[in-house]
Amino acid sequence: MQQQWIGAISTSVDNARQLSYSVNSLPRLKRPHEQINSGPQPLHVLSHVSNITSALDHYKRQQLESCEQNTVEASEIVHVISEDSVEREGPRCSSETAGSSTLGSTLNPLLSLDHPCYGLPASLVANLSTLGISTIYPWQSSCLLGRGLLTGEKNLVYTAPTGGGKSLVADVLMLKRIIDDRTKKAILVLPYVALVQEKLKWLRRAVEGVHKTSNAVSQSILQLSKCRKRHVSDSIRVVGFFGGSKTRVTWSDVDIAANSLVNTAIEQCTIDDLGVVVLDELHMIDDDHRGYLMELMATKLLCLQRNVQIIGMSATLSNTQLLAKWLDANYYISQYKPVPIEEYLAYDHSIYRVSTSSSFFKTASQITSTHSVTAVNPMRMIRPSKYKELKDPLSNAVVSLAIETVSAGYGVLIFCGGRQACQSTALLVHEAMPGRKEITKNILDRRKDALSDLRSLSVGLDEILGKTILKGVAFHHAGMTIEERELVAEAYDKGVISVVVATCSLAAGINLPARRVILQGARMGRDLIGPAMLRQMRGRAGRKGKDEYGESFLCCKKADLEEVMQLVEADLPSVQSSLTPEKRGLKRALLEVITIRLATHMDAIQDYVRRTLLFHTMERNALNHMVDLTVEDLITSGLIFLTSTGSYEATLLSQAIIASSLTPEDGIFLHGELKRALQAFVMDGDMHIFYTFTPLQGFLAADINWPIFRREMEALDESGLRVLRCVGGNPAFINKMANSAKALPEGNAEEIKVARTYRRFYTAFQLRDLCNEVPIHAVARRFEVPRGLVQTLAQTCEGFAAGMIQFCDRMGWGMLKAALEHMSDRLKAGARADLLELARIPFVKSRTARVLWEHGLKSLGIVADADPKDLVPILLLVR
Repeated sequence: MQQQWIGAISTSVDNARQLSYSVNSLPRLKRPHEQINSGPQPLHVLSHVSNITSALDHYKRQQLESCEQNTVEASEIVHVISEDSVEREGPRCSSETAGSSTLGSTLNPLLSLDHPCYGLPASLVANLSTLGISTIYPWQSSCLLGRGLLTGEKNLVYTAPTGGGKSLVADVLMLKRIIDDRTKKAILVLPYVALVQEKLKWLRRAVEGVHKTSNAVSQSILQLSKCRKRHVSDSIRVVGFFGGSKTRVTWSDVDIAANSLVNTAIEQCTIDDLGVVVLDELHMIDDDHRGYLMELMATKLLCLQRNVQIIGMSATLSNTQLLAKWLDANYYISQYKPVPIEEYLAYDHSIYRVSTSSSFFKTASQITSTHSVTAVNPMRMIRPSKYKELKDPLSNAVVSLAIETVSAGYGVLIFCGGRQACQSTALLVHEAMPGRKEITKNILDRRKDALSDLRSLSVGLDEILGKTILKGVAFHHAGMTIEERELVAEAYDKGVISVVVATCSLAAGINLPARRVILQGARMGRDLIGPAMLRQMRGRAGRKGKDEYGESFLCCKKADLEEVMQLVEADLPSVQSSLTPEKRGLKRALLEVITIRLATHMDAIQDYVRRTLLFHTMERNALNHMVDLTVEDLITSGLIFLTSTGSYEATLLSQAIIASSLTPEDGIFLHGELKRALQAFVMDGDMHIFYTFTPLQGFLAADINWPIFRREMEALDESGLRVLRCVGGNPAFINKMANSAKALPEGNAEEIKVARTYRRFYTAFQLRDLCNEVPIHAVARRFEVPRGLVQTLAQTCEGFAAGMIQFCDRMGWGMLKAALEHMSDRLKAGARADLLELARIPFVKSRTARVLWEHGLKSLGIVADADPKDLVPILLLVR
């Protein structure tokens, strides 16, 4: 990748504009911070560096000088209560208190996983010990030893606080099940890609060198597996399935999967291979976009009445017993926290212990300021700041609490309401962080290495991160690329970075605990956070093995005070079914079971409904009426039909919808789009296929930048304009919207359909650029969107494209399928058609492939036969 440094690196603006230079390096090779542009390089291709060495030295001095002085200083935090009335400024619990409920394995042998009662192989126990799990908590032992759990005979629903070790229980039960029976598989369902990737790494380390028990399977079962051409391996294979995943394996190649493959197993009549299903974050079962698939999967497994163990867990369940009744499961509730957490409220320059001030603040709006002072005393006070950047008590509290923690040598997580708030808060905290003289050389060198890691990414170094990293501050949000987020998380976990400012996705999507968690306000975006999210964010406080205790500070404004205190005292909401009428989940559920022939008669459909969570929460007559209406709706929509024998059969369209993992509504919409495409598919350009590959949900919620839309439309050739008109777009309407400040009308079903078309076409422009080898950061800049969202779009489109190919295959549209398959390969490679062969080389991306092509290396064979000495100078040009 070629790096361009253009900036104010001299005292003259004119001189700065003239400074533009290139640095070349080996692909995928990170150079230390001191070696970046620090002087002449040995290779001839870098000879021009000597002309600008002095300018680069000045740039480096500028970068390091940013660590020298503080622009602002954090305010002092002082006590206002005598020490004899409060044990100490932090939590009341000490490390002895925290460990009092965790007896050593010498006192309680059941707390060691090598105890015979767990039946785990020594290799697995050794691996877990290497991962830091040498003993377990008493609640974990009690839960695991529940009747029928270790043998897989009983299902389990359990809840434990964040950081309380709940994942290990499911891991032990899951691994034991597939180790004891060589034919069994496990499915682990997680709600976020980041969690899938993190769990993949952990599980692979846990099962390394672990072999399945050979005497657990009879020769007849092994012979049956051979007849089905399935290889039964002694080793354990862990594979992740998620949006944008490059995984090409199938159900028969997996022992542990991180996504739903149940439909495939039912259709292939291999569901008996499934031994255990783990549903993590079970409280998300009522989520419209992610969770309801968990209910569909669990209900299908309950209907099959196979020997499949279902394990559900969450840190935020309030109706555990109801969920256990639904799943016919044991249930376990733990309140144990390995590290005690003290909770505080920061408001108007004062810090209160939440447990002592809740009742007072509930009626805060009705009490005069005079009474407020006498009614409750704060524990500590934050002195008002003399700096204009910190005049706001909320910002002053966040910065002061963060700096206090860092000065004591601990890490801080700050949660903000959005991406822009993350970045501005990170800059503000960075201004108040200790200067270079207070940073050890070792830490400074490691921060320079972190900067080099970020700079070596294909998207380059983010300008704000470039300023904040050297002072140990970073941010983490969905607008960053996956690689950026991973590097920030890794640097924080290793202690290189002291402060991470994040959105709420960090609380649910990745495991990064801190000594102190600070919530900058109680809103995420415009909405007040919920009790479950509040507990998840607060639960990140305290590191087991590193901290004696954890602290969480909820900093709020006066306008939010009353709502905040209601939130603090609020109970967790009950988890509800996702199949309720307002969520329309039942329509997809019934279509799915009819299509895979799990239920084809009304009696079987009613039996399926009785096994849903909805059956346990809805009045019976109302539920039966809703089922009848849903079946009639499916018939009216042309998705199923009633045969002469009284059974329900799926139409070809419904088979295509289920195969491509679409909702009935989205499937019907796409069917209409593709039928129209078959009548007038624009083949003399690529825009029609890019539009077809653009997802229907998720990325289409953002507002369209109409001036950019018009700019891109005006650059279309005649073929592209025909595509726009073919899908229902109107150039005159786009011009009208670009000239006005009006929002896209979405008052009725027809307007919503039209709006979806325009949003898809606008998003298709980004997809077009990605497939034409435009870098992610360039696409983000061109369309004024965060580059992380562009990367996620590319990944999501790969999964959606695979679904569209499946849709065409099931509908029998072979020619359209072939056209989509060709473009799907381009989408995966992020390159034009001439580079597809070169893009198959591991670690070769579109940029590298293009450079190889331009130097005559146009095929795998030519690259394989090339002399390495000839390849090195060419690869240098990539950077």
